[in-house]
This record gives sequence, C-alpha cells and structure tokens, in this order.
Amino acid sequence: MSKPIVQVCGLNKKFGPVVAVKNVNFSLAAGETIGLLGGNGAGKSTTLAMLLGLLLPTSGDIFVLGHNMIRNRYQALPDMNFSSPYVDLPHRLTVRENLKIYGCLYGVKKINDRIRELSQDFGLDQFLDRPSGKLSAGQKTRVALAKALLNKPKLLLLDEPTASMDPDTADVIRQHLIRYQGDADATIILASHNMSEIEQLCQKVLIMKKGKIVAQGPPNTLVADFQRQNLEQVFLDIARYNEPTRQTKEDAE
Repeated sequence: MSKPIVQVCGLNKKFGPVVAVKNVNFSLAAGETIGLLGGNGAGKSTTLAMLLGLLLPTSGDIFVLGHNMIRNRYQALPDMNFSSPYVDLPHRLTVRENLKIYGCLYGVKKINDRIRELSQDFGLDQFLDRPSGKLSAGQKTRVALAKALLNKPKLLLLDEPTASMDPDTADVIRQHLIRYQGDADATIILASHNMSEIEQLCQKVLIMKKGKIVAQGPPNTLVADFQRQNLEQVFLDIARYNEPTRQTKEDAE
C-alpha cells in the first residue's frame, strides 16, 4: 500500500490553559476527500492551521506528502494550497495581479496561461482587472478558489468553499472540484457547514467537538449508526448532546 498523503498522530494544541485540540489522529489517502465538521470552537480551524504549518502543535506529529510538517514543512508547501473566504487577498491589487503574484510565489510556469484557464473555470473574466476589494462576497470566494488551484496542489485544504454563492454557482464549483480531484488525484480536506455538500463530496467525515474527534466514518455510515435521516441531523445530535445516541455494530448484534 502507498503511504498516506496526510498522517496525523496524537495531535494536541494548547493556548495557555485552553485545550484547543486534543489527541487527534487520522490519515488520508491520495484522491480522498475528507470532511472536517464541528461547531464554532470545536478545533477545526486550529487543526487546519497546524496542517498548513501556520501553528506549531503542542505535541504530536503531522506528516504531509511524506514530510514532517514540524521540521520540514517547506518541502511540502509547494504541493499544498488553501482557500478560505475569510482570508482576504490584498484589496488594492486587481484579481489578475493577485493571481500573478501568488503564481510567482508558487513557481507556476506559464502563469498567464494558468490564469486564463482558471478564469474560464471559475467565471472570473468580467472582473479580472477589478481591485479585489471591490468584489462581492461570492466573487471573492471564487477568486480564493482560483488562487488555491494555481499550483495544481496534491493536497488542497478548503474552508467553506462555496460560502456566499448562489446554488447554481455553488454546484458549478463543486463539479469543478470533483473533476480536478479526478484529473490530479488530489487529496482534499473540506471544512464546511453545508451538510449536503459534505455528503456529495466526501468519502469520509471527521466530526470534532471540544477539540476531539468524536465521530468519524463515511457519511452514509454515520447516518445509519446514529439512526438519523441525514448528516445534518447527526451533526445536531453531536453538537447539542454530551452523549449522542449512536448504534454500533455491536449494539445491532
């Protein structure tokens, strides 16, 4: 078997007396999409920040593309990228200028051709030469996704990738991500509050609460285990109750 693209072992993060992430373990194979779910303060953003090398864990190990992210994160970063509608690009630069600068930082060859491709994929043509600060929320999200795919990453971390988009545009974006993953055999970690999106895109789901992973598995398996109709109901069970009802295989027998 090939080595996991992502391997997280015994991950912990404390901010003073506050435990933000506690003993998190998971792995991801090439071409797999995993959903990272949890309420506000569950530890999702802290976990993503540690995967990106933006935060150092208090303890534990993170391996990305075979590289130890605590000691050698710069060896993995060229093959990674990240998108979030909550992280703004420089407002005064146009969309084209922003994409060119990030493309140069990632060493993208034929950057103008790559920008043209992404502009067509994400419908950026009408505002390529508009300052990023003048874009609508949905337009900013599309630009952030285009930026995240500039270097054709092997590992893509997405935070609310279709936030502020109308249903039609959001579906176009999801279909593009599915095609990209198939073409590039990319691995995707997707944090979202859109449960139907998670069910559509993800082969596996991790649900966090109070810094810990409290449930994991394929979406349909979690729905069956918790005896609910959909993943949103599972999420609400976990968010609202200390001991959500879950039927395991042992219980069923």
